[in-house]
Amino acid sequence: MSANIQNLCETTREKLKYAIEKMEAFLNHYALPQLAPEPDEETTHFYQGFLSDLRHLLVFSEMSYEKLGVALRRATFNEEFAQKALYNVYHYGVNNFFYPKNESYSEDGRYAYTGQDAIRFRKKPVRPVRDIILDITKVYEELRDDLTYYENDYLTERRMQNQL
Repeated sequence: MSANIQNLCETTREKLKYAIEKMEAFLNHYALPQLAPEPDEETTHFYQGFLSDLRHLLVFSEMSYEKLGVALRRATFNEEFAQKALYNVYHYGVNNFFYPKNESYSEDGRYAYTGQDAIRFRKKPVRPVRDIILDITKVYEELRDDLTYYENDYLTERRMQNQL
């Protein structure tokens, strides 16, 4: 079991690294004036929310990346610490990607199996915004698939251990 968790930590960390690099590059290059050069109130509000959500996602992803690194660098692999780190990737990273606070985009499950993009934006975004989200969507979809156990089963297991 421990080897599987260790491998999952490694693959999760690599996926996060990719998403972090993409988000950092985007946020270092774009600011509100570039995204909404002729702003109206609705457009400004949309991009402010989008940028805020992306910054939060970046921070959550970076924190998870670091925790997974700690788990992998320890002389003796601590399975419990690693599982908590994986839970946090799911709980904070995956959930924040698919359910952004400002709802500038959302996932439409009807498109998930059609080969079309399942992400739908509340307002038609400029191309770089669309590109960054579609680029990292695959990472967070893979993380969601890899870590679904940590959505419910991990917490249930933890609660049962504490009650025994």
